[in-house]
Amino acid sequence: MNKEEIGSTVTQFIRKNFLFSENQTLDENSSLIGNGIIDSTGVLELICFLESTYEITFQDDELIADNFDSIELIKSLILRKLNSNGK
Repeated sequence: MNKEEIGSTVTQFIRKNFLFSENQTLDENSSLIGNGIIDSTGVLELICFLESTYEITFQDDELIADNFDSIELIKSLILRKLNSNGK
């Protein structure tokens, strides 16, 4: 699994569940929270999706909004988790 595949999967999830449009532009470096794309409940939905999709578990200290505020940050976090799990 590479960073591009992760980005594609996460982008698709966000478009389908929060933007409700497959065609809307979504910059990978833009703040998802700051731009009102997701809220605190949305972050929880995103975390559940990521854990089930990538078969990972986030530790309490990783569950901060800054880790989930952009697609780029999410991609990096997931890649680190997968690499540390040997996947």
